[in-house]
Amino acid sequence: MTILGSGAAIPTLLRNCTAQYITVQNKHILIDCGEGTQLQMRKFGVKIQRISIVLISHLHGDHFFGLVGLISTMRLLGRDKNLTIIGTKGLKTIILSQLQIGYVVLDFEIEFIELTGKDSILVYEDNAIQIHSFPLKHKIPTSGFRIQEKTKERALKKDAMLHPDMKIEHIHRLKRGEDVVADSGVVLQSTVFTKKAKKSLSYAYCSDTAYSENVIKAVEGTNVLYHEATFLEEHISNAKKTMHSTAKQAATVAAKAEVGQLLMGHLSARYDDGAEHEAEAREVFENSVFVNDGDVFLVK
Repeated sequence: MTILGSGAAIPTLLRNCTAQYITVQNKHILIDCGEGTQLQMRKFGVKIQRISIVLISHLHGDHFFGLVGLISTMRLLGRDKNLTIIGTKGLKTIILSQLQIGYVVLDFEIEFIELTGKDSILVYEDNAIQIHSFPLKHKIPTSGFRIQEKTKERALKKDAMLHPDMKIEHIHRLKRGEDVVADSGVVLQSTVFTKKAKKSLSYAYCSDTAYSENVIKAVEGTNVLYHEATFLEEHISNAKKTMHSTAKQAATVAAKAEVGQLLMGHLSARYDDGAEHEAEAREVFENSVFVNDGDVFLVK
C-alpha cells in the first residue's frame, strides 16, 4: 500500500488530502481520492490506468474532490477498461453530472455501487479477495472498508510431478487439501505432495470517524488497521465537535480489536507532524505509526 495523502481537510505543502493505493492479488484499489490525488500518483510512481476499483468512504470533499479529474485523465490516456466505484449514495449523480457538464465522453463503463453508510455488507468479491464495508461514526453517512484475502490453496511441492502416478488433473484437488486415488489405486496424500498455504492477509480502513465501539468488531484481527487520528488527546473537544478521533482513541480501537499494526493519518493542519500522535498512541498500542505522504507499507 502507498500513502498518497495523509492530511485532513486542508492540504498542506507536506500532506495532501486523503488517498491510498492498495495492491492485492493483482487487484489495484484506490481508497478515497482527495483533491490532487492524481498528481500524488505521478509523484510516487503509481500507475493510474491499473486502478480497477475505487472506494470512497464519504462525501466530504477532501475524500472525493479529485475523482472526476482522475476519471477524465484516464480517458485522455486512452483507457478502455471498465472501472468499479463503490461509495456513498449520491456519488454517482455527482460524478456523472460533472462529466456531462464538462463534455467528457468516456470510452469505458463505470459500475457504481452505492452505500448507505449504515450497514455492514459485502461490496466486492472475486476468486481471491472480499471487500466489506461497515459504518463509521461521522457527521454524514460514512463507510469503512475491510479488504480480506480468501483462504489460499496449499502449494505444490517441487518434486510432486515426479511421482509416476501424478497427473495434471490431480493437482487442483491436492492443493485444496483433498487426497486423490490414482488410476493404479495408490492414494496421493495432499499433506505429502503439497505445503501449507500462505496465510491470508487483511487490511481495514477507517476514515473520518469519532471513536466507536462498533468499529472494533468490524476490524477485529486485521493484520493492519488504518484509523484516522486527526487530533491529540489535548484537543479532544475539537475531535468531539467535528466527530473525529484522537491518536489515543485510534490506539484504543487497535488494542481492543487485537490488530497486528496501527497506521494513523488525517493529520489536522494545526500540527507540524505526527510525532506526538505516534507517541500518544504507543502508550496504548505499541505497534503504532503515523503515516506520511509517499510511505509504502507491506501488509504481513
